[in-house]
Amino acid sequence: MSFVVSARKYRPSKFDEVVGQRTVATTLKNAIKNDKLAQSFLFCGPRGVGKTTCARILAKVLNCQNLGENIEPCSTCEACKAFEQSASFNIFELDAASNNSVEDIRNLIEQVRFAPQSGKYKIYIIDEVHMLSQAAFNAFLKTLEEPPSYAVFILATTEKHKIIPTILSRCQIFDFSRIKINDIIEHLQFICEDQKIAAEKDALHIIAQKADGALRDALSIFDRLASFSEGKIEYQTVLDTLSVLDYDYYFKVTDSLLAQDTAGVLLLFDEIIQKGFEGDNFINGLAAHFRNLLVCKDPKTLSLLEVSEGLQRRYHEQATLSPPTFLLSSLSIINHCDVNYKMSANKRLQVELALLKMCYINNAIDLSKRPAGQRVAATPIVRTQVSAPTPIIVQAPPSTTTTPTTKATATAPTSTTTPTTTKEKPKSNNLLKRAAQKKVGGISIGKKQLADAKKQKKEEVANQQKNLMSLNAETLPKIWKGFTTTINSPLAKAVFEEYIPVLKDKVIAIKVGKSTQKGLIEDEKARFMGYLRNKIGENDYEIEIAVDKKQESTQSAIPYTPKDKFKAMTETNPKLSDLTKRLQLDLDF
Repeated sequence: MSFVVSARKYRPSKFDEVVGQRTVATTLKNAIKNDKLAQSFLFCGPRGVGKTTCARILAKVLNCQNLGENIEPCSTCEACKAFEQSASFNIFELDAASNNSVEDIRNLIEQVRFAPQSGKYKIYIIDEVHMLSQAAFNAFLKTLEEPPSYAVFILATTEKHKIIPTILSRCQIFDFSRIKINDIIEHLQFICEDQKIAAEKDALHIIAQKADGALRDALSIFDRLASFSEGKIEYQTVLDTLSVLDYDYYFKVTDSLLAQDTAGVLLLFDEIIQKGFEGDNFINGLAAHFRNLLVCKDPKTLSLLEVSEGLQRRYHEQATLSPPTFLLSSLSIINHCDVNYKMSANKRLQVELALLKMCYINNAIDLSKRPAGQRVAATPIVRTQVSAPTPIIVQAPPSTTTTPTTKATATAPTSTTTPTTTKEKPKSNNLLKRAAQKKVGGISIGKKQLADAKKQKKEEVANQQKNLMSLNAETLPKIWKGFTTTINSPLAKAVFEEYIPVLKDKVIAIKVGKSTQKGLIEDEKARFMGYLRNKIGENDYEIEIAVDKKQESTQSAIPYTPKDKFKAMTETNPKLSDLTKRLQLDLDF
């Protein structure tokens, strides 16, 4: 007996056998049961989800001579047997992909004129109906709107949007959804039991994911793996055969990113590249992994996690260690990397840079959370306590009193003891008191050092406060002009020099003449706010940018961007546009 592929061998012959389309099957059965059957149907949805299968079952049910209460074909009457042997005179199948002309539709309309010789209905199944030409659609309209009582049309398509509205309005539309992963796995397990094939559930899960909701694709992959594995389908075999990256790599990469192990991340990526995987496949898989981790954060969204139970536990464990800010920032970096990957000359470097950025996300987040005032005051506080423990060094023998005093004074700047350390060791306070009692030339060394330290602290704090400015109507233009000198873009620099903002309470307002100028200021907005924070020591100000519509209409002729300049040049000299076309220049604005 010749081999029959699983997609044909296990093709459903009853509505109850249809996988993943219970709503459609129930609706059709109820319509037949209640005698409310339409005369034209449109089955639309992705490939391999059961559109043509349901059309054939419906055609078989309509002409079944022994239809029971469950509205399923008996498969024993003459009509059912003729259909199964492809010898039925009442059921016609037309492939619109190869028969899409007006003549083909006219021949079909001529056949509709004749009533069925046996049976109740003549059913016409037109597959890939969107491939019909415009003229063929128009020729089909009248017959589809007013068919004979014995004629039923079932149209199937994967691209509903290509069908003209006049056809859609004449059909009862059924939308077929992608088949869920669990439904595909259950169907594959049934086939494994029937064929006596041992298969790991994780392996079947990978097959179902690779099929992307199409059962026919899943059965095609299953046949290939069954032939390769000879009776046993293992998880690792599926990964190797389908070129799928193992989940373990994504868990390891995430652990390394959370630990800020840059060397480990780069070595793992190199190992993945050596296995033959492309960088874009890896980065997209990592995005899906981070998405699954975000899904695990809330028990309400766990149903969106389409993985096996063992992987669900691993995802849950790693999700507890992954901050949401890290995951969201990483997804943003991955999205940027994916967009630039195809345009990049060094594709591997593009992925490696994304991984390195993700390594230091937590540091960047912590730094952004720290108030600006604390960052400014951090340095002088540490320096203030440097010279305080200096008298501790005075532990030399009594015979050399002068020498250790000199050493203590010389080594004072090199000490790095913090105030916390001094408090934790009360002995140092006693030593400090004893050192303060040592006299050299009638001067108390310990008290002098403490006095110098306090004086130094006051001077440095005062210097810091002097450097900070208070933001008002007079200082804002100065800060704005100072920031302008740091801008590298000539266009942005010109806009910042042209317009001066106004302070309104806690809002820095600026009105520009064109929307392009607004975009240039928005590009530098984050840098300006950081510059302002360093100048005034506060970060609770906001900047608002508005466009003056009147001024925009008067300045619309002024070219700012390279594209505007080129457009103005071509308007002045039209031959420039002809020259770019003749030279086939690809202008990059």
